[in-house]
Amino acid sequence: MQYKKLGKNGPPVSTMGFGAWAIGGMNWGKTDDDVSKKALNEAIDQGVTFIDTADVYGFGHSEELIAEVIKERGKQNIIIATKAGNDFYFTKKEDDVGYGPIQQTYTKEYLIYAVEQSLRRLNVEALDILQLHSPDLEKLEKDEPWEALEKLKKDGKILHAGLSIQSFKETEQAHLLDKHHDLIDCIQVRYNLLEREAEKVLFPKAQKYGIGVIVRIPLLFGFLTGKFDANSQFGEDDHRRMNLSSEKLDKYLKEIEKLKPLFEKYPDQSMAQVSLRFCVSHPACSLVIPGAKTSSQVNDNCRASDLGKLPEEDLKRLLN
Repeated sequence: MQYKKLGKNGPPVSTMGFGAWAIGGMNWGKTDDDVSKKALNEAIDQGVTFIDTADVYGFGHSEELIAEVIKERGKQNIIIATKAGNDFYFTKKEDDVGYGPIQQTYTKEYLIYAVEQSLRRLNVEALDILQLHSPDLEKLEKDEPWEALEKLKKDGKILHAGLSIQSFKETEQAHLLDKHHDLIDCIQVRYNLLEREAEKVLFPKAQKYGIGVIVRIPLLFGFLTGKFDANSQFGEDDHRRMNLSSEKLDKYLKEIEKLKPLFEKYPDQSMAQVSLRFCVSHPACSLVIPGAKTSSQVNDNCRASDLGKLPEEDLKRLLN
């Protein structure tokens, strides 16, 4: 496992993190808590020190599972990053079919309340990292979410403040780093071999201000593992029914054809490993947080960190 500092103000982190959305038990099909906890333990055994979650994942269940594992083995140097802003507290689990009535709430009062709930579920005195959870630009142009982060930092409830950039708004929201770089310690962004808008404006600004970059969706919801084809279908309780619809799969399958020579160059590595190596190769990126539900998925992901960056010749072709 390799390690890198999360921006100029953040802690050292493993370049391979653990994305804990799927283990929440909602939106990714059926899960088993025992299997999920084994996956978390395997990640920590492999040297993973960064776990990314959110209060809304399983309506708190992801945070609770993480807390159980941490209680059993101690927190040590593990960094837990969570998120707030997707208000689910007035919903019921059965409401969340297709995301249900969850609404974006970024008032100062609500964010402080949400942090208190996450502190309780995670059983910690302070959150290592709190990220605003992919809000619309309209919400971020108001003062309240930033005032909340400032107060939570001042009160010692959060150690670092982050912003999860809304998907497909990587350039539109980049100017927020100019305005709030003294407060933002890290950003989380959608980035992978097929979706690279962040390279244009967002990454250069993050590098300019020393803001750490956490890469989410590095495997494009599993598409970049190579296990899906044009006939792949997902259950009603799996968000990929929408995010990897037949139309989107068709588009991605055509785009991936151009990258076949890259994958063929590394026959001893999985598509996932090559895809993850690409993400951590960008100089702006500190780590990637692929989701995992099983120990075998964790092992495959972690080997990508061991393998390190892609060779310069590949990067020149991909990043220029």
